[in-house]
Amino acid sequence: MKTYKLSSGYEMPLFGLGTWKAVQEDELYNAVREAITIGYRHFDCAKIYANEAVVGKALNDAFRANEVKREEIFVTSKLWNDSHAQGDVIPALQSTLRDLGLDYLDLYLIHWPVCFKKGTEFPTSTDDFIPPENLPISQTWQGMEKAVGQGLAKSIGVSNFSIKKLKELDKTSKIKPANNQVELHPYLQQKELSEYCNANNIALTAYSPLGSMDRPSSLKPENEPSLLEDAVIARIAQKHNATPAQVLIKWHIQRGVAVIPKSTNFNRLKENHDAQFVGLDEPDMKKIASLERNFRYLTGSFFTQPGSGYTLENIWDEV
Repeated sequence: MKTYKLSSGYEMPLFGLGTWKAVQEDELYNAVREAITIGYRHFDCAKIYANEAVVGKALNDAFRANEVKREEIFVTSKLWNDSHAQGDVIPALQSTLRDLGLDYLDLYLIHWPVCFKKGTEFPTSTDDFIPPENLPISQTWQGMEKAVGQGLAKSIGVSNFSIKKLKELDKTSKIKPANNQVELHPYLQQKELSEYCNANNIALTAYSPLGSMDRPSSLKPENEPSLLEDAVIARIAQKHNATPAQVLIKWHIQRGVAVIPKSTNFNRLKENHDAQFVGLDEPDMKKIASLERNFRYLTGSFFTQPGSGYTLENIWDEV
């Protein structure tokens, strides 16, 4: 399996299993165990997914069964928006570690550049938000750096960060972010962000790489385009005797981007894993590059209540 050497010195597998929206406990437990058997070594988690205890049980059962060693597994989790105060970072991470049954994380990310008041899982009013100027990300990052110093996280990074936010963080950080996890796929190729991250040794991880068609209907606009049904992707898949999902996954790996598709179905877990062996050629890559639409499946609009201090413009820093 291809890896990316993070700025922290650790190797991150470029292919992993995403766990967002995996809500059926038995299905998720079995999926993690099966994924390990298939060859998965990278697992992407988050506190807000409310399933880390299940992932942790599966991982630890696999360790006890000698199916894999802890040091062979790369586990990522994310700090939720209500724990951005510097003093809240370590307790939030310790809670995640208890749920996962682990002594450390391989990678810990700031989930969003959005702040909630402590104890707010998801805001119901503007009073639940903390405007960005009242709790700068630089303060949160100091807590993240302490996590490294205490050995609770080997590497730290961010998620959903723009070039502007990465540059701001660079002004005050002692440890540079090793990773930026963002929505990334042929309809949202993020060329400038990718170039910036590559130039600054910040690994990229792509979420929603297949278009996140199973996300809640409340997050879906009408008539959104389907990556898995795209005609160009379909023709490339047919050419290589592959599936559209495999083409989309391999597109990321071939570009040196980590990719974390989610599935709890054994056949799809195997199919996604085998995408690593699909051989896309230069004409394929050029055709996929032509699909750019600057289209987000996850717009972040759920954070932009009037009076919250957050807008799509200041979350993504796009005009």
